[in-house]
Amino acid sequence: MHNILVVDDDKEIVKAIEIYLERENYQILKAYDGEEALKQLQENEVHLILLDIMMPKKDGIETLTDIRKEKNIPIILLSAKSEDIDKIHGLNKGADDYITKPFNPEELIARVNAVLRRYTNFGEHKEKKGMLKNGGLVIDDDLKQVSIDGKKIKLTPTEYNILKFLTENKGKVFSIEEIYQNVWKDEYYAADNVIAVHIRHIREKIEINPKEPRYLKVIWGVGYKVEVV
Repeated sequence: MHNILVVDDDKEIVKAIEIYLERENYQILKAYDGEEALKQLQENEVHLILLDIMMPKKDGIETLTDIRKEKNIPIILLSAKSEDIDKIHGLNKGADDYITKPFNPEELIARVNAVLRRYTNFGEHKEKKGMLKNGGLVIDDDLKQVSIDGKKIKLTPTEYNILKFLTENKGKVFSIEEIYQNVWKDEYYAADNVIAVHIRHIREKIEINPKEPRYLKVIWGVGYKVEVV
């Protein structure tokens, strides 16, 4: 059973999320501010965090930054529609996805299931799947490691899965919707910003000059691809 930490200063929202996710057989841990969330992480095993952006004491972005210093737990941000800049900032700080409040319970469940699937697949090292190589880019799918010209690159599980998918299909252009459906393994939920931010992160980590990428390229108006090198 997966343990999900729900962090929001609105206790009614926390209770509603608890009801939705317990129906899916998830174990729910609760916190009502960032400091309490960090304490829960110290005391419990957590597999996913639903983290509100606007909170007292320590807001969601600060909490996310602190978590990412030590842990690679998948994090989905909860945000109001007016917090678009904060969503992008959160993705830049290492969040895996975001959900806009008020949210549809089915969408919430779908996002949680999709992120946990990616996280679980990322952590499975039982089956040897070999290496993916493209010029100086090497992906060791057994160790879940990426290197560029021999230097190891640290990616989040979501970044890793996007890069792996595009590298497996190098030379082929995929739309944002196709990337979402193939990596998230779920129905597309207008995730343009999510994909774009993750792509930018990957570029910043694997490219010598992200503005003139060698590997991960955008085809304007169409989508993204990993160039055959």
